[in-house]
Amino acid sequence: MAGLRLTPEDSELPQANRPAVASSDLISDDDRSIAADSWSIKSEYGSTLDDDQRHADAQDAADAFLSSGNFRTAASDYSSDKEEPDSDGVGSLLGLQSYWDAAYADELANFREHGHAGEVWFGGDVMETLVSWTKNLCIELSQGHLPTDLNDIKIDPEGDKFLPAWSVLDLGTGNGLLLHELAKHGFSDLTGVDYSEGAIDLAQGLANRDGFPNIKFLVDDVLETKLDQQFKLVMDKGTLDAIGLHPDGTVKRIMYWDSVSKLLAPGGLLVITSCNSTKDELVQEVDDYNQRGAGSFLEGEVPKDPEAARNPIFRYVNHVRTYPTFTFGGSTGSRVATVAFLHN
Repeated sequence: MAGLRLTPEDSELPQANRPAVASSDLISDDDRSIAADSWSIKSEYGSTLDDDQRHADAQDAADAFLSSGNFRTAASDYSSDKEEPDSDGVGSLLGLQSYWDAAYADELANFREHGHAGEVWFGGDVMETLVSWTKNLCIELSQGHLPTDLNDIKIDPEGDKFLPAWSVLDLGTGNGLLLHELAKHGFSDLTGVDYSEGAIDLAQGLANRDGFPNIKFLVDDVLETKLDQQFKLVMDKGTLDAIGLHPDGTVKRIMYWDSVSKLLAPGGLLVITSCNSTKDELVQEVDDYNQRGAGSFLEGEVPKDPEAARNPIFRYVNHVRTYPTFTFGGSTGSRVATVAFLHN
């Protein structure tokens, strides 16, 4: 999974000031181009996809949705249906499973024909920073320390001995390269899930080829997960971004938090990397979810739970501060945010 391609003008804006994708552009040529090119933050691995085929796949998916006439009439349908835009046409092709199935079918074909690994969402530099920072945070927590904004994460060269105890789940694993990097840094109990069967086939093939046969890969939809175990560390690099781009994104984001609260073990760590939300926006979203309580619905439809406010489900711990920043219009921001939350 990944993030949204920015136009040259938009790419210079801090995240909080970026314009949202207009609903009227759902199947415009520009939106097809955005979907067809996927997220633009790529690494030295490069893109292996055939652009013409990806454009065609995205357009076919859009045309099929519009011709079906089978649109939902309200976002309150609390389901994980991934295929039908609502009547307002809000969202993006990037939020639909059919887009990712087509994208990973292309990537899998390129891997089998040319051995290409595919894209690293947000880039290799971001992935290296994310993994190193997460590793040090896990070591700190294993030693009984809780780094906060006023207590930065320290590097312990002897801390690798703690890492095998951290069971890891990568949500929306895609080609699984994030798990490769985690394995290189000492994590060993690694599982990747994705709702696209093509992504899992690609991830398994890459892991076997590159010497990581012990990484487990499963087809699973986080919104309707069939997993019956809990994990000490849950990683999300762009999956919440994609869920938010679904036509029913507001509802599905709540479903996401409900599901993650079940998948993450008590005392476990959730690390989210996003290019569509700032650190403050992610913290606010978690605060709102904590106020509602697990299993409740949209704000305004169910009264906030006073008990949930006293015993929050997730607690903000820390965030990455070392991503490159830029200043525009008097505001300073970063194109990527990584935030860690503790499951109480």
